[in-house]
Amino acid sequence: MRDAYHEHLDGLNASLVRLTGLVAGALGRATQALVDADLDLAQQVISQDADIDAMYADIEQQAFDLLARQQPVAGDLRAIVTSLRIVADLERSGDYATHVAEVARRRHPSPAVPAQLAPTVLEMGQMVQRIVAKAGAVIASRDLRLAAEIERDDDVIDALHQRLFGVLLDDGWDGGVEAAIDVILCSRYYERAADHAVSVARRVSYLITGERVVEPI
Repeated sequence: MRDAYHEHLDGLNASLVRLTGLVAGALGRATQALVDADLDLAQQVISQDADIDAMYADIEQQAFDLLARQQPVAGDLRAIVTSLRIVADLERSGDYATHVAEVARRRHPSPAVPAQLAPTVLEMGQMVQRIVAKAGAVIASRDLRLAAEIERDDDVIDALHQRLFGVLLDDGWDGGVEAAIDVILCSRYYERAADHAVSVARRVSYLITGERVVEPI
């Protein structure tokens, strides 16, 4: 009975890793749709958000079933409760991918991102994709070193966010208000997705060490 129980716990963890891969992929495709003005790709990301939501609901149900049927204590209880919090972080990051894709769709056939900012936006989106994928590796391996790397990676995202703001607030900006709003929105979506990856890393660190870290705002 206990072997089956721990198999279910392992399955819950594996589901979280798979969900992380879905979210990272969605962020990558959304970024490509944004910089390439690719309507088909944007629509694919938007449509596939339903898959992320369905997996979120399934993982949540798995966790609730374990809580109800097994009445776990100590480390097992902490693992299940942590999983519920992690899956919420991942689902929200999937929403941000959808928001980016929606910006791309709304501006099609014109690109939502001006050419002069496209390299920075692309770098930001690809970096967030890597951070979320790394969060999946942290969930799978419970590697505190990787968890700490995500904290440092998030600093890079914050710096790129500030770089974009600096360009948009400069007196020389001539790209228009509409483009500025789109870039600000997408930059904020990326920043928040990275923050959720940081939350995942911190939750795993807490699971391992029992020491809480203040969550990013």
